[in-house]
Amino acid sequence: MRLADRRVSLVRRCTDDDVSVIDHFADTLWLENGLSENTLAAYRRDLYRLAAWLKPRQLALVEATPADLLAFLAEQRQTGHALRSTARLLSSWRRFYRYLVREGRRKDDPTANIESPKMDRPLPHSLSEAEVEALLKAPDVEQSIGLRDRAMLELLYASGLRVSELVALSHDQLNLGQGVVRVMGKGNKERLVPVGDEAVIWIQRYLRDARAELLKDRQSDRVFISRKASGISRQAFWYRLRQYAVTASIRKHLSPHTLRHAFATHLVNHGADLRVVQMLLGHSDLSTTQIYTHVARERLKSLHRQHHPRG
Repeated sequence: MRLADRRVSLVRRCTDDDVSVIDHFADTLWLENGLSENTLAAYRRDLYRLAAWLKPRQLALVEATPADLLAFLAEQRQTGHALRSTARLLSSWRRFYRYLVREGRRKDDPTANIESPKMDRPLPHSLSEAEVEALLKAPDVEQSIGLRDRAMLELLYASGLRVSELVALSHDQLNLGQGVVRVMGKGNKERLVPVGDEAVIWIQRYLRDARAELLKDRQSDRVFISRKASGISRQAFWYRLRQYAVTASIRKHLSPHTLRHAFATHLVNHGADLRVVQMLLGHSDLSTTQIYTHVARERLKSLHRQHHPRG
């Protein structure tokens, strides 16, 4: 079942009152914090799941008790959901019930005394520099679509953009003469990201030799165009990336975010300052970026084990 279909199915299992209060909550988040559509969709999904579980028990979302929430979480764990999924649900609920308290819809926050599950922070999936090179060379650049994909992969690895930022890129955000891209990231925060010469060359080649052929005399402000002359979607790019992983004989987990991790990991491995990496990635908090010091440390340990006689 497609994601959109699953969302519709969840909504149908909720009461109209629950759907209304969730929509109002999401609208408030968008107005106050400028959160992305993807983030808001995640909040909605987590709340729809709880509301759908409460409905057959004759319970309204706004009236849920700590015991109700704990019972739902316990059921999730029993059916094999990961701790990380539980933590994300609880985070969404906290924000929702604090909003209800602020709005005067509740006097108490039922999540206040529920502790988040403790877990080790996993290292992000990444690629070696050799694997990145193989992936970049996978598209058939003699074809317009392949040339577009090569330009997208080169830009993704050269800049560390989120895939949502990449597919939404418009012409006025590119300054290839200066080798920079202007990105509107999470929370509507703007940042300038430098782009290396190799990526600039491939983007220029795509704009010169392939984009007009894909547009077929139609108009679009998006840089990267699909066969339908509209902007390529995140899902379509993800699908093509997985095809290229097969071509490049890369068997590990791979997503567009993997190239973002590779960008940051390789910068840190080559001595980049963590604050610089934070700015390039658009992280608001340095602690989010510090995961890459752990990645670099794991690489050092691996090299030590491989080359030291007593490793």
